[in-house]
Amino acid sequence: MTQLQLLYPSNWKEYELIDSGDGRKLEKFGEYTLIRPEPQAIWKPVLSEEKWNQLAHAKFEREQKDKFRFSDDVKGGWKRQPGMPESWNIHYPLQDKTLTLRLALTSFGHVGIFPEQGNNWNFIYETVSNWKNKQAKVLNLFAYTGAASVVARLAGATVTHVDASRPGINWANQNMQLNHTSDIRWVYEDALKFVKREVKRGNKYNGIIMDPPPYGRGPDGEKWTLQEKLDELVCQAHDLLEPKESFFILSTYAVGLSVLVSANVVKTHFQMQPEMGEFFLKSRNRNDLPMGTFLRFKS
Repeated sequence: MTQLQLLYPSNWKEYELIDSGDGRKLEKFGEYTLIRPEPQAIWKPVLSEEKWNQLAHAKFEREQKDKFRFSDDVKGGWKRQPGMPESWNIHYPLQDKTLTLRLALTSFGHVGIFPEQGNNWNFIYETVSNWKNKQAKVLNLFAYTGAASVVARLAGATVTHVDASRPGINWANQNMQLNHTSDIRWVYEDALKFVKREVKRGNKYNGIIMDPPPYGRGPDGEKWTLQEKLDELVCQAHDLLEPKESFFILSTYAVGLSVLVSANVVKTHFQMQPEMGEFFLKSRNRNDLPMGTFLRFKS
């Protein structure tokens, strides 16, 4: 069995986890420090509440009372200090390039990136850059604001970006333009519907990236739950992935779901021994923060 790994995105220069605890995290994104919900942070913070408030430029205050309840649909609002903008840019180094991403304070507490994914961005960029195939195609499912899509495009791949959120696709398009690249194919559709159709068409991809939510809805109300649909999705991905000069990435963030679940699903359909483990964010203070599981391989 492959040894499980604990990885954090060490390349960041403009992001830092300062502290976490009591169902929250204190993070610095470029010039601005934010307080956001984090249900896995069940311990006590290192810094005082006074210090958190002193450092924060904005704080997301959630409506629901249970701060340790896990939900992608957190409702609430931002309390901003004077001078805190609605949106700003952040930069991430990629070998010979710099990735630029637009951040914004959303109504559900997100800012447009998952910083722990920096490790996957490195993997994507290095893998695609080293391919001899300059017509390589990468498919990004549940692609959110498109950081991984832009990284693959910057590395030279032809990219298809699939997401069930029009605002997310618009945001991804802005990120593409910020990086002075073009020609990413935008697909507004349920991910499982799309891959089934691609299999029927006989299409193939050299890279498949998926970061499925625990649950959600497609554009036409299609119900998605990770436990019910992941096996079918990975089965379809197997039929789409080229056997050589290819890669596959699966990330999950579902409390209580072990990476061994993802590994068993993937190994059912692929004859590969994946690299797998848990992503975390390294804290300036005592407590590092777990940020979901990853599984990936390349051939």
